[in-house]
Amino acid sequence: MILNNKVIFLTGGTEGIGWECAKVYNAAGARLSIISNNESSIEQAKDKLPATEVLFIKVDVSITDDMQRAIAETVARFGRIDVIHNNAGISNPSKAVHETTSDEWDRLFDVNVKGIYNTTRFGIDELKKTKGNILNTSSLVGEIGQVIHAAYSATKGAVNALTKSMALDYAPYGIRVNAVAPAGVWTPMLRSWSQQQPDPLTIENYLDGIHALGYCPEGDVIADACLFLISEQARFITGCILPVSGGAELGYRRVIDPSNPLKHN
Repeated sequence: MILNNKVIFLTGGTEGIGWECAKVYNAAGARLSIISNNESSIEQAKDKLPATEVLFIKVDVSITDDMQRAIAETVARFGRIDVIHNNAGISNPSKAVHETTSDEWDRLFDVNVKGIYNTTRFGIDELKKTKGNILNTSSLVGEIGQVIHAAYSATKGAVNALTKSMALDYAPYGIRVNAVAPAGVWTPMLRSWSQQQPDPLTIENYLDGIHALGYCPEGDVIADACLFLISEQARFITGCILPVSGGAELGYRRVIDPSNPLKHN
């Protein structure tokens, strides 16, 4: 119960990595304020987590007034906030820069980057009181880039830089700020991305292949790393962009026959 009675403000917490985190945090003893803009996924999640320990709030992280209200409702319900986990994000569209519309570009940055600005702006005073911490869900592509996914990659590069700057700004208050950076993870968002690729039928093998450990994982492996980063076990870690990527950052795995390491695809 390493999060016993901690209050976690978790955005994008009803699907994908966020949902896996919600389950792990709850099992570790936390009380949760789960933020989502998807009514149907909220209703599904409500049936699976204890109502007394979880508050669901339907808002859009990119809308300033929404986030101010969500923070206030969380404090009114639980009396404090110990952790803000900025997990909400979108990945559409999968396009090169010149093909990305202005509206698509703005929406990606509004959700993936401005969402962090909004939660921090309205939640930082609560974290100062608890000497809490902030965790951002980034992506390996923020460091290495990704083909036909430029705007999304740019938002995650921004998240990485923001994480490090926030870590410096808030360290004097005892507040840690870190990010987790997956490569491929099987989530609804990744499946949507897969269908936008030139040859969707090859994507599963491709995603297995880019990870040195040989497979594309489910979201539970990311949730376990997030649990560590927000817990006291990581009390001397701040400004860290932690890859949870099966070694994908070491270079795309090319060997397809372990018995013949000189044979490449």
